[in-house]
Amino acid sequence: MPAPQPQSIVVIDYNGGNLASAARALTRAALDCGIAADVTITADPQAVLAADRIVLPGQGAFADCAAGLAAQPGLRDAIIAATDDGTPFLGICVGMQLMATRGREHGVTPGFGWIRGDITLMSAPGLRLPQMGWNQLDFTPGAHPLTEGLSPDAHGYFVHSFALSGHDPATLVATTDYGGAVPAIVAHGNRAGTQFHVEKSQKVGLRILANFLRWTPAPALGAA
Repeated sequence: MPAPQPQSIVVIDYNGGNLASAARALTRAALDCGIAADVTITADPQAVLAADRIVLPGQGAFADCAAGLAAQPGLRDAIIAATDDGTPFLGICVGMQLMATRGREHGVTPGFGWIRGDITLMSAPGLRLPQMGWNQLDFTPGAHPLTEGLSPDAHGYFVHSFALSGHDPATLVATTDYGGAVPAIVAHGNRAGTQFHVEKSQKVGLRILANFLRWTPAPALGAA
């Protein structure tokens, strides 16, 4: 019996940082759950269109990451076309934020518009910004395939000062408490994102990545 064809996993390269760490974590997650995967870091639109799964890491400012994507010819359009066609997508940190309607960091910058809402400065009275470090995830176990197998006291590693606001509660998979509930995992159809760095979140992050590699979502029509 022939070996199964490896999944083609594309990590989007737009000089956004944490690319190698995300690729290593995806490779490790695939090995841990017995999935054959070929993980590639690329800015090639054709590779994105041909990929089985797309991962968009990000760190820094929303506007800078959006500009980095726009500077790669055809890359943003390829991500949109592939995900419109049903390719599963995972955004990490600013990669998740780019899923929103717009970012309000250093001006107003349009996002992909897949998740309704704006990326705004967090309101965290008495707490320092950026939020940096481990924080507990608040979710209903088993409510979404990405959280399958996680314990109710799961923690993620966060580094951010801006967060999603004005969103549709139906897109929330998990929140974290930092001066109030802060969106931590969002999903709509075949597009999902984590505000925390899954690639730095040890066993919890690897489990979420393994769940993403097994995920077979239905595409979503329009923003939520």
